[in-house]
Amino acid sequence: MARGLIHIYTGEGKGKTTTAIGLAVRAAGHGRRVLFVQFFKEDNASSGEKEVFRRYIPQIELIRANIRHPIFTKEKADKTTIEKAISQTYEIVKRKIREGSIDLLVLDEINSVINGGWLSLEELVGFLEDRPDGLEVVLTGRDAPVELVKMADYVTEMLKIKHPFDRGVKARTGIEY
Repeated sequence: MARGLIHIYTGEGKGKTTTAIGLAVRAAGHGRRVLFVQFFKEDNASSGEKEVFRRYIPQIELIRANIRHPIFTKEKADKTTIEKAISQTYEIVKRKIREGSIDLLVLDEINSVINGGWLSLEELVGFLEDRPDGLEVVLTGRDAPVELVKMADYVTEMLKIKHPFDRGVKARTGIEY
């Protein structure tokens, strides 16, 4: 089986998760099994992708770490709680990959996880180097670490030119989530 490739969607602009969702849907449409992991989404938080994946696309398994990034909560981050949620989610990912039933793995906001110090870059690099042949991996989030960019096969930077949030427009159901 051919070696799967690594994709990175990074940058300040909108569209990183949306692009990963599109790739996941495309893969599922061709019968591939997808594990889509959202590190900074709560289980009960509404999102269009959650509803579509769970209701209509059984080839896509969605896992959420059930925490929010401290930047969005505007509260003092409980580092221990975040580390525990990230660690537990990451262990589930590793187990599912070892089981060999996944063709495409999306690690949504993994760059933020690394940059926040909640998972070591060395751990992720080791995981990527040792991944099974054929496993395609997508990494999203702002500020992709240089080490990941160097080992990736695709790197796309979303450049923000203009965004309604800058004018105070809040995220909208069905558009931003």
